[in-house]
Parts: sequence; C-alpha cells; structure tokens
Amino acid sequence: MADDTLRIERSTKTLRTLALERMRDAIMGFHFQPGERLVERPLCDQLGVSRSVVREVLRQLETEGLVQMIPGHGPAVARPDLSRTDEIYELRALMEGIAARACALTATEDQIAALERAFDVLLAAWASANPIEVMRATTKFYEVLFDAADKRIAWEIVQGLNVRINQLRSMTIASVDRRDAAIAEMTDIMNAIKSRNGDEAEAAARRHVEQAWRIAQQTLRNS
Repeated sequence: MADDTLRIERSTKTLRTLALERMRDAIMGFHFQPGERLVERPLCDQLGVSRSVVREVLRQLETEGLVQMIPGHGPAVARPDLSRTDEIYELRALMEGIAARACALTATEDQIAALERAFDVLLAAWASANPIEVMRATTKFYEVLFDAADKRIAWEIVQGLNVRINQLRSMTIASVDRRDAAIAEMTDIMNAIKSRNGDEAEAAARRHVEQAWRIAQQTLRNS
C-alpha cells in the first residue's frame, strides 16, 4: 500500500510550493532522518507530483541547507554542521537579545498585547506536543517580537536563517524535558518585556538561546 503521509491536496498554491512545504515539514518533523537518502521515485509517489517537481523541491531544500548532495549517492537529508550551528546560535542570541530589550523599552501597549496573544498560541502549541506547530508558533512569536521592537532589518536576517534555526529547534523540541524548561524561559522573556525591564528581557532572551544551544550540541554529538 502506498504511503500517503506526505500526499498533498490541490489548492490555489502551486504544486511546487505545496510539495516544498510538505517536504520541509517532513524533514523538520523527522519523517526523514538526518543522513537519509531522498530517492526521487518514492518521493513522487508519496507526494503525488512529477519527478520534475521533486527535483525542483530538492534543489530548493539544498539551497536552504536541509538537503545535501552526496557524490555517488544523490540527495540526502543534511546533517547539521556543529561548527556552523555555533555561529547560528551566536547570531540568534545577539539579535533576539537586542530585540527583546528594544521591545521592553519601546513597544506600545497594543504591541505587547499582540505579543502576549502570540505567546498564548505558542503555549497551546507546546501543549499539543506537535513539533511542527511549536516551530510555527515560535517563529510567529519572534516575528511579532521583532516587529514590536522595530528591528525589521534584524528580522530579515533572522528570516534568512529560519530554516536552519528550525532544523536545530526541531532537535531541541524533541529532547527529553525540553518543554517545561522552554516554557519557563519564554515566560521569563515575556514577563521582563511586560515589566519594561530592558536589561532582564535581553538577558532572558540570551539565556533561552544559550540553553537551546547546549541541548543542540549534546544532540548533535550523540547523533
């Protein structure tokens, strides 16, 4: 029987876009494991699209760093590079810290209320135990945070890293006991922003990223 887990439904989006979204989510959700080969024909059957669409999707995922071409074997799910992820987390800590500080000091009450709503959605996603929903809600939370902080250039930089950030985030989300710790860390960020404490908001944002990085390092070394 064919595996219909990845099969897409027709909509106003192009088949390529739908297939790309489905494949990206499948990699983030560990439907495909790091290092696993991605063979075109089975992917065509699973997604219900042509080989040309699958090839386009794999090329795009390669540019995003989620797929790598292995000589003699073809495309496979990329294994995160420990040396490069170090730089990604350094940038995350810097930019999220700056944004949290600015948000605490300059955001309007309406903007903070919007951030609280995004945080509630994030809490609901954690409660659902669905890693993909957690990543989507986390990305939305930070989008609202950077907007409230008026750090749009910084957000553009973060957006450029978001696919790789989410690949690493998916690993930490899946780790044992991460849920409660992550919620506590994010609550500290939210409370500091609501208290208009810029120093503590920046420190809390940095602590959150640093803790996520420690877990990611352990996961990568054990994989």
